[in-house]
Amino acid sequence: MLEDPDWVSASDLAEYAYCPRAFWYRKHPPAGMSASNSDRSSRRGQRFHRRELGAERKREAHAGGYVALVLFGIALLSTALYFAGFL
Repeated sequence: MLEDPDWVSASDLAEYAYCPRAFWYRKHPPAGMSASNSDRSSRRGQRFHRRELGAERKREAHAGGYVALVLFGIALLSTALYFAGFL
């Protein structure tokens, strides 16, 4: 089956959401890539995703602290506005 370049499938969207780089390489395969080169690229891609996933997990772990900090700021601002007579 030939792919229509003007048509985007759900699997294309999911693949792009997971890894735009992998999507691009699937749509534009490098010419003459050997099996060993492909394995090396695959290992590099796996390391890249592990590193990115680790950074994302750190951001998610600190998300509660960021929310608490924003809520504290809003409470502090509300208190200051209340005592200044604006509320």
